[in-house]
Amino acid sequence: MVRDMSEALIVDGVTTHYGKAAILENVSLSVTNSEIFGLIGLNGVGKTTLIKSILTLVKPTAGSVRIFGEDHMDPVSRAKLAYLPEKFQPPPLLTGAEFIRFSMSSYGLDYDLTHASEMAENLGFDPASLNERMGVYSKGMSQKLGLLATFMTGQPLLILDEPMSDLDPKARILLKRQVAKHREDGNTIFLSSHILADLDEMCDRVGILHNGTLAYDGTPAALKQQADTESLEHAFLEVIEGHAA
Repeated sequence: MVRDMSEALIVDGVTTHYGKAAILENVSLSVTNSEIFGLIGLNGVGKTTLIKSILTLVKPTAGSVRIFGEDHMDPVSRAKLAYLPEKFQPPPLLTGAEFIRFSMSSYGLDYDLTHASEMAENLGFDPASLNERMGVYSKGMSQKLGLLATFMTGQPLLILDEPMSDLDPKARILLKRQVAKHREDGNTIFLSSHILADLDEMCDRVGILHNGTLAYDGTPAALKQQADTESLEHAFLEVIEGHAA
């Protein structure tokens, strides 16, 4: 078994089935400490399944996952990560502040209003809205609140599934700044997104998941060079079109 404490995340030969259908087949990748890794793929290729397999929300049929050297089946491994799902739906009867307080309490952390307000502004979220019930939030506000709660945990590994969802251009820029700052502080980010231009700008490495397997793992620059293009979108398209169906 691979064990390397310089890696925040190691996925080793993971295969995951839903019933008799194989969604992932022998997927292996690693994410180094203080790295931003972006997962790319078409709808339905298994990106969210891979994330759920890492988090044990879905149990892999085969293979292993280690988080900071610990088996992902051990709850202690997940104490060092925070996760924002693709379709974040906040409890409508709680205020934003109550939800963040609850999220932080699960990590043994205290809620700090000053910190919450500063972080909210960093993500383009009006701090005054923290006192409102989340049932009145727009989709964009809900997404910002989810991101705010995730970043405020300060965990060394963040897993963000489609974090740009429902964000306007300004919020996307602010999120990219916050992701970069989190990495500069020595932390690791694993994220998926359909917005390839954002991943090209943010990520140290990207992985292309296609037909249940990892079709590419490397830097965005190397991928574009391989495809002889300046567009990550065009490079992505070349990879999946050349990958066996």
